[in-house]
This record gives sequence, structure tokens and C-alpha cells, in this order.
Amino acid sequence: MPLPFLTADRSFETAAESALPYADPDHWRRPYRPGPWRVGVAALGLLLASFVLFAAVLIALTGSASSGGVVLVVGLAIVASSLRLLRMGVWVSRRGLRRTGFLMTRTMPWARVVSVRTVQQPVRWLGLPRTVQGQALALVRKDRSAEDTPPLLTTHSLDFLGRPVAFDRAADVVEAWAAENRRG
Repeated sequence: MPLPFLTADRSFETAAESALPYADPDHWRRPYRPGPWRVGVAALGLLLASFVLFAAVLIALTGSASSGGVVLVVGLAIVASSLRLLRMGVWVSRRGLRRTGFLMTRTMPWARVVSVRTVQQPVRWLGLPRTVQGQALALVRKDRSAEDTPPLLTTHSLDFLGRPVAFDRAADVVEAWAAENRRG
């Protein structure tokens, strides 16, 4: 079963003539691949879900169907959480920039974006309260200051921890999308 949200469009790596070498710029796309930490956590969640779903079948066959149903719902919630974890990230299209979180997705049209730039600042390590010095892709909006807006990408997130080249490439592509669409 293909999982299109796991792949990133690789055409930006090969085309040097344009920052946006996509055939369909209206299609939402993530300009980078999910990092190994994110994929690993999701894989562990799916592994746990397989055991829970197997337990749901055994409980339903040997015990009560209602208990098996409860365990089945728990297993399906774990599967949904793992898949949502894989969808998290920054997505771009001609219409705007979309930040997909675990519980909420926010879309910002390019008309409200003043700038997107890479800055050195303290960033959260793997989303935990601990901060370390790193790089972040900061979004400056017309209606808010840069300090009020959380960074789009950081060097210490689940996608880019230990992968500075991947962070630089993803930040460059998002900046190129912003520059191209604010002009047009």
C-alpha cells in the first residue's frame, strides 16, 4: 500500500532552472522527507498497535465481545496516532503554507506572509521543554511579530535531528516557495 505522505517530491533536487519545478503547484506537498526519528516512533507505534489488535481478536474470541471492542478501539487509536505523526510537518502549495500538527492544521495564505528566513536561536530538542542552540526557519506574518510565531522547522526536531544538510535543503525550498509566491 503506497503511503504518499511518507515521500517528498525529489524534483527540486534535480532541477536547477527553477525553485519550483513542479507540474502542479496547486497540490499540497511536503518539501522534505520525514526524518528517521519520526518514522521510527511511528513504526514503534504501529508495532504496538499490531499487538493490541491481535489482543483484541483474542479477547473477543475467548472473552466478551464488548471488552474486545474496547481493545479494538484502543488499537485503532494507536494506528491513527501513528499515521497522524507521519503527516505532521510543513506543507506548501501555490495557495499558501500549511503547518500540520498532531491535533491541528493551520493554513496561511502567502499574502499574509512577510518573510520566511533561517535564524540562529534556542530551539526545543525533539519538541521537549529542553532548549538547545540551533537553527530555525522563522515565519514573519503581517498580523504578528516573529517572536509570537513558533518556528516552522528546527534543526533539533524529529525530522532534522542529526541531519543539518536536510534541514538546509528543506529551509531553502520553503524560502523559495515563499519568495516565488509572494512575487506572483
